[in-house]
Amino acid sequence: MMLLEFVVFGSWFATFGLVLATHGLGAIIGPAYTLAAVAAIASPMLLGAIGDRFLASQKALALAQIAGGIVMALLPTIIASGNGGLTLTLIFVYMLFFQPTLGLANSIAFRHLGTNQKAFPYIRVFGTLGWVIAGLGVGALGLSASTNLFYVTAIASFIFGVYSFTLPSTPAPAKGARFSLGDLVGAKAFSLLKYRNFAVLMICSLLTAVALGVYNTYASPFLGALGIQNVAGVLAIGQAAEVVFVITIPFAVKYLGMKWALLGGMVMWGVRFALFIVAANDHTWVAVLAVALQGICNDFFLVLAAMYIGRVAPVQFSAQAQSMLILVVSGFGQFFGSLFSGFVYAGTVGADPHAGPAAWTPIWIIPIVSAIITAVVWIIFFRYDRKKPLTVLGAEEQSGATIPSTVSAASESA
Repeated sequence: MMLLEFVVFGSWFATFGLVLATHGLGAIIGPAYTLAAVAAIASPMLLGAIGDRFLASQKALALAQIAGGIVMALLPTIIASGNGGLTLTLIFVYMLFFQPTLGLANSIAFRHLGTNQKAFPYIRVFGTLGWVIAGLGVGALGLSASTNLFYVTAIASFIFGVYSFTLPSTPAPAKGARFSLGDLVGAKAFSLLKYRNFAVLMICSLLTAVALGVYNTYASPFLGALGIQNVAGVLAIGQAAEVVFVITIPFAVKYLGMKWALLGGMVMWGVRFALFIVAANDHTWVAVLAVALQGICNDFFLVLAAMYIGRVAPVQFSAQAQSMLILVVSGFGQFFGSLFSGFVYAGTVGADPHAGPAAWTPIWIIPIVSAIITAVVWIIFFRYDRKKPLTVLGAEEQSGATIPSTVSAASESA
């Protein structure tokens, strides 16, 4: 499941900006990623609520992937025609279907891992392998800047959609419970924000995701501006690094603690963009190093954040809680990151098509500042006591229940 989820995602998302720039649609790179973020805001909580109450998670995952595959099959012709408006529309529709699947996949994994949730990083690493396989495959086929890569995505989506029907049954945990309009937007998951650590995690995830938004939007065209030919292959190095670092997560949590391990992932986003600034001065290899930092950036941020939510979110709306993380990261964070960087791009690189790599520096300042603010907020406001067992949010108020110590010891964060 994780492998196919990220084969689909990695086959097009990493070099989408390069495809647009190559086909004369560079002006809509920023708007395209911004709309993808808007879709992430609009859809995951709704589909999460549906998955929590009405539709088995594996079926929701299957239907969303098949619908997304149909949309992807239409994109090559539209982009080749130069129709920017319709391209933006199709990307928005596709992401409405795809974005919720990230949260659904996490929810399915956590439900079936049960009390063995410390194994999640080893499950999630197959997603990283999927992204690597997709990136290397697209690069080897010479499709990094080609519209044909969307056909690859469509085929992978259809395969994954059919496969999802065979996943272990994951029935709606709140099936039969009274439904309200608040469930349409995942209101119950928002109630978790009253807990200090959860709220701080969401705020810092938002700030960190600004950097993620900048990276997703402009990393591939920047690497192209540096003269790198196999952009998809180079970007796959980042995912390969994730494979290495993901196995260190249990050890990092054990010896550093959740707070400091997460801080490392958040701060490293700023470091990688500082390296991009250095790379602009004829040091292409530094850009490759910055890409390789993906292992720490993603594993010690997104994976650990998902693990934390998997521990503390009540099972009745676990899908909504995981979708909230996707909402904050791929939604609001991606939105602000792509929006702000889009404005800067339009006034710098976009204003001068012949500008050199150094012209990209103002764009990279945004995530560096965001990383500094994130570090300050996280260190000051996230309360951390490794000696106390991790509890399900609200459990103490209702019954004093806690997660067994054998589970909490590996990922204590409250």
